[in-house]
Amino acid sequence: MTTETITADASGTFALGDLPVRRIGFGTMRLTGSAAFHHGTPSDRQRSLAVLREAVGLGVNHIDTAAFYFSALRSANELVNTALSPYPDDLVIATKVGPYRDYHGAWGPSARPDELRGHVEENLRQLGRDHLDLVYLRRMRQDSIAEHFGALAELRSAGLIRHLGISAVEPRHLAEALRIAPVVSVQNRYALDRPDPAGDELLRLCGEHGIAFVPFYAVAGEAAERGATAAHDDAVLSVARAHGASPAQVRIAWTLHQGPHVLAIPGTGNPGHLAENVAAGALRLTDGELARLDQARGQAGGPRRRG
Repeated sequence: MTTETITADASGTFALGDLPVRRIGFGTMRLTGSAAFHHGTPSDRQRSLAVLREAVGLGVNHIDTAAFYFSALRSANELVNTALSPYPDDLVIATKVGPYRDYHGAWGPSARPDELRGHVEENLRQLGRDHLDLVYLRRMRQDSIAEHFGALAELRSAGLIRHLGISAVEPRHLAEALRIAPVVSVQNRYALDRPDPAGDELLRLCGEHGIAFVPFYAVAGEAAERGATAAHDDAVLSVARAHGASPAQVRIAWTLHQGPHVLAIPGTGNPGHLAENVAAGALRLTDGELARLDQARGQAGGPRRRG
């Protein structure tokens, strides 16, 4: 498929609370290096800044980031601040708190509830904001998220956070959070090559509640933080050939077809891949192609509503 003049408008819109965003967004994890976190080599700073500016130029108004997205030389939040500040009025920046990495890049223990304010304030400082549009509580193996989510709800009441989300959760955690405060978005690992009945149930519940469902590693697949997967099954390759598209574009399109409340946040440090990812929002798959992709995923059960 051609990528010329295709912008994020082609993907449609969905509201994160009172903040409308285009369904194709941008994840900043891959801006800091050839692979995320401490993997790979640090990115070229000017190219990363250019990719961010081009993303907004292509109509992307939903940026997903985190203070713990950094490599030896690059910080995703600093790049976002430098490239995009002063921020466009319609730009929504989402970040995550809970996990922690020290200055050497090593992962530390999950934050206690009383430490979350510090995480929020660090994101505010790095991004140059007086409030955060959307903050996800990234669950780190806690059985209950009530105390942590309650701490973020207090920061929302104090005006530091506009909207709340949860990440890496099970359906029961969504019910738990909704008893405390409104949830506008759920961000979980979810991909075409990763059968996940609990994820399917969570996706369904989000649709019923009008909550955005935002998959991560939808393009990376099993390669996860190391980058986009190069392993594509015959169904993906066949659909890609039929549309003159790349396998990554098919994976993004499949993600968006899971429901009108599903958003995509593919990340890249490559300007060419950025245009390709955004253009995937215009790719429309047929019912037959979706059925073939679902079958390849090993999905069971009845038909699901499509977006």
